[in-house]
Amino acid sequence: MAHRAAPSSAPRHIAIIMDGNGRWATRRGLPRVAGHREGARAVRRTVEAAIEQGIGWLTLFAFSSENWRRPAEEVTDLTGLLRHYLRSELNELAEAGVRLRVIGERDRFGPAVQQELADAEVRTEANTTLNLVIALSYGARAEIAAAARRIAEAAKAGRLEPASIDEAGFAAHLATAGMPDPDLVIRTSGEQRLSNFLLWQAAYAELIFDDVLWPDFGAANLAGAIAEYTRRERRFGARPAHTGAARPEASR
Repeated sequence: MAHRAAPSSAPRHIAIIMDGNGRWATRRGLPRVAGHREGARAVRRTVEAAIEQGIGWLTLFAFSSENWRRPAEEVTDLTGLLRHYLRSELNELAEAGVRLRVIGERDRFGPAVQQELADAEVRTEANTTLNLVIALSYGARAEIAAAARRIAEAAKAGRLEPASIDEAGFAAHLATAGMPDPDLVIRTSGEQRLSNFLLWQAAYAELIFDDVLWPDFGAANLAGAIAEYTRRERRFGARPAHTGAARPEASR
């Protein structure tokens, strides 16, 4: 996978809500798992395209905490596809310089899946071409509540002065601590909502809703979203700023 530097106006961090696998399968008279399998191929195309575009961070919403309410058979299929993806793609990701990270309640998966996720993170932790973040059993409200609990516990134990907590201090307790906030959030399938994804982190992100179903998403869709992003003015609640400009600290 070729890599080139991104222009200064390109987003540093792109987050994608991968929606539409089920509808893609239904329209073709196929079982839902067929849509999920095709969606995994779209992940490969998108990772390759992100590397080609010189994007530094790519976060994919793969499995929400609400997805556990789906039929047991579909959850099993999704878990199986996750393990298959790790086994079939990890070598290529590692060779391409991709660092894999996982956010979310990974302890809700079985021990075998947890171990495979941890092994993949360790194997790729020195890579720097692309930071690929997979959100698994993730929900933003639960993430924020967990951060609040950790802060409350630290304050109760005397390790933290409540008055010292600011936005940066709170963000340090989130699952995304140390990561840049997303500049651009893309959702496929035509739905126009965040669905409990990166609610804190996406406060100033540009939002793009693409009608394409996730299994059909590819390099052209990503390039189109990036082009749209570069045409927008980002204001951050304050003075106008081009999308490629640094975020004004006074805008918070």
